[in-house]
Amino acid sequence: MSSSSSRAPSEPLRVVINDASCLIDLRKGFIIEPMLALPYRFVVPLPIKENELLDFSAQDWEFLQAEGFEVIDLTPEQVTRASSLRLSYGKLSLEDCFSLALAESFEAAILLTGDAALKTTAARFKIESHGVLWVVDQLQQNRSVHPHDLAKCLEIWRDDPLNFVPATLITARLKLLK
Repeated sequence: MSSSSSRAPSEPLRVVINDASCLIDLRKGFIIEPMLALPYRFVVPLPIKENELLDFSAQDWEFLQAEGFEVIDLTPEQVTRASSLRLSYGKLSLEDCFSLALAESFEAAILLTGDAALKTTAARFKIESHGVLWVVDQLQQNRSVHPHDLAKCLEIWRDDPLNFVPATLITARLKLLK
């Protein structure tokens, strides 16, 4: 993975912890691969890979990991922390809590999630969070993907009944790209 030219060589990449819904949407929009070229370290907690991303084949994971995507197994302490978070924040799933516990272990981590309850809880812990439109914005700013391909991605999301990105936000992004 390359780093941006404005980043000092010794400065570590910020970690982006992906939740299942975002990875599913990014895959549907055909932008996972270009996302991995952005100047971040992209990871997913092992329990999310194993429990929620069942449509991703072993071959898909081999490809993603060859491109720099990391699957991180949580430490016993992180699992305990996730269980504690689950008890305290009943609106979060255990997998959400795994992501949150993992985010706490990295300085300046970013949670990539579409889950409103997880975003709200992350804000309480001063953990930055974004949804898939942030990835689109990053790809556009870095000129990593042609605007036509980003528009195609947005149209796929707009037309997908299982996608929960607000249509008004998608329409606004489409207008910016055209």
